[in-house]
Amino acid sequence: MRKLTYFVGTSIDGFIAAPDGSFDFLMAHLTEDYLPHLAAEYADTLPTAARAAFGVTDAPNTRFDTVLMGRGTYAPGLHAGLSNPYAHLRQIVLSRSLTTSPDPAVEVTAEDPVALVRKLKQEEGLGIWLCGGADLAGQLLPEIDELIVKQYPVVAGAGIPLFRADFSPHTFRLTDSRVFDDGNLILTYTKPSDDGSVG
Repeated sequence: MRKLTYFVGTSIDGFIAAPDGSFDFLMAHLTEDYLPHLAAEYADTLPTAARAAFGVTDAPNTRFDTVLMGRGTYAPGLHAGLSNPYAHLRQIVLSRSLTTSPDPAVEVTAEDPVALVRKLKQEEGLGIWLCGGADLAGQLLPEIDELIVKQYPVVAGAGIPLFRADFSPHTFRLTDSRVFDDGNLILTYTKPSDDGSVG
């Protein structure tokens, strides 16, 4: 069965964006020490334009072949003229307000996120990347199998959290960590299976 992975950047205090939705304060920490690692290990998650800049345009997908995002995550690229931000992936935007897709390569659906993910997990293929945002992540929390947090050395104080959800604790186990000289971290958490094992 395919896995759903929430791969996301955050501040130390758990915010993925400023209150207005901007995330420049996180992007300022994409350093020369850190970017090559992202390009090598997580090339599937790079936008198409960035893949070209890092010379991985034709690299085969190794982790993910599908990306899910809410309208709020899709909108900034769309406003910048990027209607097809991840051309190397199947792109699905979950939105109740965006009724038609601005690009034939992007699927737009108002389907229940949990039902959609359960259906996608039964299909053949690589992993499913949950790109954001907080509302969608909150709805899909019970379906998230893996959480990869790119934690940047900055405290935001307020903003959009990793998850917007009602109080409902879900246990994950730290299964990998990487510390960079610039203070960035990549932390991988995996949801234990019903028998308590991690996988």
